[in-house]
Amino acid sequence: MVTAGFQLAYHAVAPDGSPGTEPEPGSAAAPAAILALMHPEQAAINGWSGAAPFWEKHRELIRLMFAPVTQALVEDGMIGSRQAVLDIATGPGEPALSVAAVAGPEGKVFGIDPVPEMVAAARRAADRLGFRNTQFDAAFADRLPFPADTFDAVISRFGAMFFPSPADAVREMLRVLKPGRKLALAAWHFAERNPFLYTVQQVIRRYVDSPPPAADAMDSFRFASPGKLRDVLGEAGAMTPAERLLQFTIEAPVSVEDFWTMRCEISDTLREKIAMLSREQVTEVKRQALEALRAYSTERGMSFPAEVLIVSGTKSRPA
Repeated sequence: MVTAGFQLAYHAVAPDGSPGTEPEPGSAAAPAAILALMHPEQAAINGWSGAAPFWEKHRELIRLMFAPVTQALVEDGMIGSRQAVLDIATGPGEPALSVAAVAGPEGKVFGIDPVPEMVAAARRAADRLGFRNTQFDAAFADRLPFPADTFDAVISRFGAMFFPSPADAVREMLRVLKPGRKLALAAWHFAERNPFLYTVQQVIRRYVDSPPPAADAMDSFRFASPGKLRDVLGEAGAMTPAERLLQFTIEAPVSVEDFWTMRCEISDTLREKIAMLSREQVTEVKRQALEALRAYSTERGMSFPAEVLIVSGTKSRPA
């Protein structure tokens, strides 16, 4: 989708290094063509394709739950009106669409995601909500299809944990940032501090063998240790890399049972593990999970304490 008054050029490069054919942004061929140019290996994103319809289904609830994280990224990314902002791993359009309201009609917000189904969902949300200062396309974080010095801010909410090469992705973010401007990333703190994720996982582990992931595996808690993601920013060349702990409350105005449904639907990993169980086991897992989740149920719905690391850095100015 190319919105009125807003179009950024793709700088496609063929595998041999020569200029590639640049598809018209928003055309039906664009996502597949861009993916072929950007990344030859798509195995890492296959699971997200199956989850995309559920992320779209629950998009508004997800927006509400993680609004405090979006606000932290806006603050640490120093995002304001009339700015050009890039949201990496935007999923079905968040936080890009929330940021578009901050940037205003004279600002520009571009959202990328490697999953075409997520991109399509983001475009539908933008159309439905009437945003004309946004654009969504398929691309990978470690090879961004934008010229250098394009954006006033680059953000990613819960995307960095799944970058195949986080340092390469940060280098690309710095390349497309304007000098002196900031990037801001959000990553989950330790699992035990985040019952939103941990409660259901803990129950399913009783029935499905779940060995701990390798130290640098693409996992939700890959950058849970303080300093780990900040060090990646420093290694990639960000100036004054910083980190702060955001403690907030995830508020979900839904019942315990509806939360269980949402939590299972948006996680491809959970759905795969539940599919391995017998009907009787699924019934028992659900019973135990609902019992555990009731500890976080209030009159207003579900309420979870949460902790996220907000990591930021600045692009250096020319000497």
